Amino acid sequence: MVLSHVKIAGTDKLVNIRVDGNKITNISSSIIIDLSNILQLSFDNAIVFPGLINSHDHLDFNLFPKLGNRIYRSYTEWGRYIHKNYKEEISSVLKIPVPLRNQWGIYKNLLCGVTTVVNHGEKLRMEDDLITVFEETHCLHSVQFEKGWKFKLNNPFKVKLPVGIHVGEGDDWPSFHEIDQLTEWNLLQKKLIGVHAVAMSENQAKKFEAVVWCPQSNYFLLNKTAKVNLLKKHTSLLFGTDSTLTSSWDIWEHLQLARKTKLLSDKTLYESINQNAAKIWQLNCGEIAAGKDADIVVAKKKPNSTGFDSFFGLSPADLLLVTHKGHIRLFDDTLLAQLKSADLSKFSKIYIGGASKYVQGDLPALIKKIRVYNPVVDFPVSIN
Repeated sequence: MVLSHVKIAGTDKLVNIRVDGNKITNISSSIIIDLSNILQLSFDNAIVFPGLINSHDHLDFNLFPKLGNRIYRSYTEWGRYIHKNYKEEISSVLKIPVPLRNQWGIYKNLLCGVTTVVNHGEKLRMEDDLITVFEETHCLHSVQFEKGWKFKLNNPFKVKLPVGIHVGEGDDWPSFHEIDQLTEWNLLQKKLIGVHAVAMSENQAKKFEAVVWCPQSNYFLLNKTAKVNLLKKHTSLLFGTDSTLTSSWDIWEHLQLARKTKLLSDKTLYESINQNAAKIWQLNCGEIAAGKDADIVVAKKKPNSTGFDSFFGLSPADLLLVTHKGHIRLFDDTLLAQLKSADLSKFSKIYIGGASKYVQGDLPALIKKIRVYNPVVDFPVSIN
């Protein structure tokens, strides 16, 4: 496959990209001419970037509406509150079988151009048929809610796995103190990936391999977010959405909010969802470069926008093409004429933000199955 006339996000450098198998094999400023039977897609006024890496999500929690109606001091206060005051809402979603909820969680990410998602929770052991569901972590919930966390943290059979854990998700002393508890009990000196870290200090950050920033979730619960402008001096920064319990389904809205805080430069924020995340999770993606996995997104370039303004101004409706390991997973209706030679029997048509898209798999059937269990679930796509 050859992708022609695309500008690399953040640079406006016009390139042509060749993909062979599951890898990017060539990037050139000149036209790549191939006389063999290879799919060639040409774009006009489009940007290209690595498939996004969402470093924190709960795939089975993405059919929930946002739960909560005030500002809380910590995740523990919020957790107790919603289980007391939203029993019916929680029960109605939990009636939906977990496999269906997980599958929607994958689609939620794919529709936004996410090609790798780090799932926090029980391991799914799912095939990477749409995107990569990364689960090579030792997953703990939190100091407050994970029973026996000290023993689990120091499990010698999982010493090589990085520990992903919610930590410091609050604006009170217990949220700050639990960070010290965690690091003091990390007797095996395992690599810690802290999620949220709103209460984290610069000194505490030194003991973490990385911090996953989830600003939209933080502001919804706490009206405050992590001091990432300071934490970045001492640890790597990644980016995550969390689930729809506390935030929007659309990662682009998360990124736009993050940018408005001005806590990070555009470049640092951009790298938190691609090359920095790929490095921490040891993935062969996150860059538009020869030899990397062909996880690629092409999107419409906004009129009169340049540099990172073009990238951060995107929405799911703007995505023209999403490839995962060299396979097309989603494409815009405007590419249909160029894809006549491709096998489209495994794709279904949906509408998002007024734009017509084709996505691999039978998403309309999935939505109908979910609505058998919960007819009032609100999806961000339409299927008619």
